[in-house]
Amino acid sequence: MSDQKVWFITGASRGLGFEIAKAVLASGNKVVATSRNIQELSAIGNLGDANDILLTRLDVTNEREAKDAARLAIETFGRIDVLVNNAGYGLLSAIEEASDIEIRQLYEVNVFGLLHVTRAILPYLRKQRSGHVINMSSGGGLSGTVGWGLYGSTKFAVEGITETLALELAPLGIHATAIEPGFFRTNFLDGTSLAQSKTEIEDYAETVGKMRTLATQFNKLQPGDPAKLAQAILSVANVEYPPVHLPLGNDTLAAYRAKTDAFQKEIQGWLDVITNTDYDEIIS
Repeated sequence: MSDQKVWFITGASRGLGFEIAKAVLASGNKVVATSRNIQELSAIGNLGDANDILLTRLDVTNEREAKDAARLAIETFGRIDVLVNNAGYGLLSAIEEASDIEIRQLYEVNVFGLLHVTRAILPYLRKQRSGHVINMSSGGGLSGTVGWGLYGSTKFAVEGITETLALELAPLGIHATAIEPGFFRTNFLDGTSLAQSKTEIEDYAETVGKMRTLATQFNKLQPGDPAKLAQAILSVANVEYPPVHLPLGNDTLAAYRAKTDAFQKEIQGWLDVITNTDYDEIIS
């Protein structure tokens, strides 16, 4: 029992969340698997010993449900060692096309939902003086991409939250890591995990319109292996000094390197402007 870790995974009914839960159970650990629809978690119940699995409903946009699920996990297993904030969905849309309602709902799940669950579980981790918060971000949280800007903006928020959590929690013996997957072969591009704005503006046909077509054609052909991603996350959770960022997939790495290279060129091109904005005098 002392060698087992208790993992709390949101959005565990399908996709990456399911793969992570599957890998955790196969490695001999315990899982608290959550989903908005508890019936969709039934497959996880068949993956291991019933004593190692807790299935519970959790709509991450409901703060009370987050607190109840955290308390139930503690009552059942006595502790939580790893939180995986995986619940979320995508929105394919030009920035201008999406409505206020569509954008706010995206943030309710991807950002505020993550915060609800994190705040519900951190008191237990602080009491233990141990634990690991793993936030599922995206390659879209590292660099902007046509059609994915609004979704990516939620993941940029996750990046900032995670970086600061890592600093704030380190003195308490708790780690925080943002995982930035590229395109992995899950159901993310299906209608179950990806929304599209109701409005489509013709002026964006050559940019966002082409991305919509590409996303449809790319579905089920993504280069990333979800099972390998799950193993990577297991590795991160089992090291003494885990990274704050872990980009997964050659596509994510290439896009991030292209961004940082372009950023460095802009800095060099504008270095005089950048370095001449402070007061001339030094205030003692």
